[in-house]
Amino acid sequence: MTLRAPEANRSNALHAGAWWLWALGLATAASRTTNPLLLGLLVGVAGYVVAARRTDAPWARSYGAFVKLGLAVIGIRLLFSVFLGSPIPGTHTLFTLPEVPLPDWAKGVRIGGRVTAEQLVFALYDGAKLATLLICVGAANALANPARLLKSLPGALYEVGVAVVVAMTFAPNMVTDVLRLRTARRLRGRSTGGIKAVLQVGLPVLEGALERSVAVAASMDARGYGRSAQVPPAVRHTTTALTIGGLLGVCAGSYGLLAADGAAFGLPVLAVGLLAAMAGLRLGGRRSIRTRYRPDLWGTRAWLVAASGAAVGGLMIWAGSYDPVALHPGVVPLVAPEFPLWPAASVVIGLLPAFVAPVHRELAAVVTAPEKETAQ
Repeated sequence: MTLRAPEANRSNALHAGAWWLWALGLATAASRTTNPLLLGLLVGVAGYVVAARRTDAPWARSYGAFVKLGLAVIGIRLLFSVFLGSPIPGTHTLFTLPEVPLPDWAKGVRIGGRVTAEQLVFALYDGAKLATLLICVGAANALANPARLLKSLPGALYEVGVAVVVAMTFAPNMVTDVLRLRTARRLRGRSTGGIKAVLQVGLPVLEGALERSVAVAASMDARGYGRSAQVPPAVRHTTTALTIGGLLGVCAGSYGLLAADGAAFGLPVLAVGLLAAMAGLRLGGRRSIRTRYRPDLWGTRAWLVAASGAAVGGLMIWAGSYDPVALHPGVVPLVAPEFPLWPAASVVIGLLPAFVAPVHRELAAVVTAPEKETAQ
């Protein structure tokens, strides 16, 4: 098998924004369904693309942490349903816990009591939906270079972008520190499990995070972070009005697209909001005095990756309007979820980045090695 995608290098590396648009498209699709089969398919698509195109950078190792976080979210949602009850009525009682009596002002809230299969299935669907959203975000975090994403932001968002990138790189660096310290303990013959080991590893991890924070603050100050040029007051006021109005329009349009019957007004409002926000960011960029060295190009492959995610999200929204039952399986009465073919086919479109995005050098060497042996 020959990979059609070229080997990744500095000149043809995929734009970081394309990975985020792809992941947000998958997350949008996940927000439109509670069908566990479709959610599992979305997780599989995201995992396959990450396995096929991630690098060996520190942030690329954070995908597993997001998967574990998603599993923890499902477990917490199930525990809340068991101990705090659920408004979902059910007839299939699994077990009954001792119920704590509450005062009259706490009507509608209970602790303990009867636990039904219907409420657990509903909690499982709800937790799986949130877990899939987190995993999609984790896929973008594992594939997109945070530093290159910061460089691609408009000048008006430079300060905000730096804060976001620092926050995004905190978790991957912390995961790397934990793995390094656990490996060191294992080589010294010490235990890596248990509360005592966690406490002993936690202090060096926090110390490393503090040292990185001080180093980042010093480098930001040395590079002139926060310094801006003077612009006329009229430009500042116009920038503020366009940016705030545009963002409000984006929020209203996004809410309309996510609502059941709001697609008619959601799309025009979203388009107007995006245009206004982009105009405001364009004007706000005049305050930025920084320059860009070798800016990343948005090429054909970036369009294909971003379009695949947008197609998954758009087709799932459209599927929710004509077949909502398949996307939201019922729990009362308790029935097995269906596997809708057309929504599943739209999710498969999200696999496109695994074939069109440039492949990492080490991965390309692993894939082409069997071909060379066969030729010999």
